[in-house]
Amino acid sequence: MRNILRLALVLALAIPILSYSTFTPGASGDRVRTYTRDIEFDYVTWILDALALKTSQAALSPDRYLTQARQRQTVLEYIQLTRQQAGLVAQVTSIYANPDITDSKQASRELRQRLAGVTARLEEITPLTETILQSQISAVVASLGLTAGGQPVPPIWYHGTPLPLALIISPRKVIHSDADISLKADMNVDQMESLEGQISEDLNVSALVVPIGGVGVYPTMVMRSSDLNWLASTISHEWTHNYLTLHPLGLSYEKSPELRTMNETTANISGNEIGAEVIRRYYPEFAPPPREENPGTTSLANNPVAVVKPRFSFNAQMHAIRVHVDQLLAAGKVTEAEQYMDEGRRIFLDNGYVVRKINQAYFAFYGAYADTPVGAAGEDPVGPAVVSLRQRSSSLLDFLNRISVMTSYEELKKALNQ
Repeated sequence: MRNILRLALVLALAIPILSYSTFTPGASGDRVRTYTRDIEFDYVTWILDALALKTSQAALSPDRYLTQARQRQTVLEYIQLTRQQAGLVAQVTSIYANPDITDSKQASRELRQRLAGVTARLEEITPLTETILQSQISAVVASLGLTAGGQPVPPIWYHGTPLPLALIISPRKVIHSDADISLKADMNVDQMESLEGQISEDLNVSALVVPIGGVGVYPTMVMRSSDLNWLASTISHEWTHNYLTLHPLGLSYEKSPELRTMNETTANISGNEIGAEVIRRYYPEFAPPPREENPGTTSLANNPVAVVKPRFSFNAQMHAIRVHVDQLLAAGKVTEAEQYMDEGRRIFLDNGYVVRKINQAYFAFYGAYADTPVGAAGEDPVGPAVVSLRQRSSSLLDFLNRISVMTSYEELKKALNQ
């Protein structure tokens, strides 16, 4: 009876969560969709299929029949297989891309056979792995008090899958997300560039197709990964979006750029804290080492007379670019700002970071994830305000209880001034 009631609750929640977790285009989005209707991601079909899968898994609860040691072993096998699969795919791809190999099919035969075996085993254990991780994250969430009747609400359900891409649209004169449209996952770079160029030219906007790590529909979508720390944090991040959707802050996600930043920064903070606790409790060997006290410079303790050479910091460089771009746009120098962003991209390339394109749409998307001191948000005060509220809260539960009822940035500022 408990399982039946639990599943009824899940199905009842699925529809409102979907309606608020996906983008609802406005006037600008409507114009953009004339270019994207045929290549947009089908969320309805995906959610129905995922709900059917998760409902059957919940009814069986296979993780309950496994010891903790066996559960750990299953998750670690999944991580290893995912890593092996990615490596084999890269090797096969390199063979087909090598012009000196005349018979790519024969040359890659053994690798493809191994890949087929790894993929088959991965598909076999993926549902059980997801159930185990859901159970472990649920236990951590419960220990933090984020439950109703002893259970997380909504229940933590996620499904690893190839994720849609996101088409981000921003005005050229100011950094602002005017549209965020999900596209099919199988677009190649040429198709992305063509779509961005056509929309930018025809509508005089900034357009960018970006990869994403998860989507807060229900069940949540999470990219398959061999990075267990990232996986635990991302599952927790997307669940936090589902949690917020049942509260005023989540329901207000699309009302303003400030509220979007409040939502995403909150989800980052919550996801990172919950994910870190999952790793500490169940997979301590994967816990990252303590941060260096001064990560911005190279240590030369054995050569004290040498000049300390600053390390290149991706976040610091991106922060500096965003700040100057905001200044240029505020002065009406749009063309100069766009040239400056392209020059900045080349700096990243020279330092080993491949960033396909930096434009207004890039900052409109990445600037909303503002839980770090420096980064794509620039001098936007919203993210630091959310971080400050967390620092002033006695626990993650206290923080989420306070911020989840807010419906404006003004309410956040008022809470910090009290």
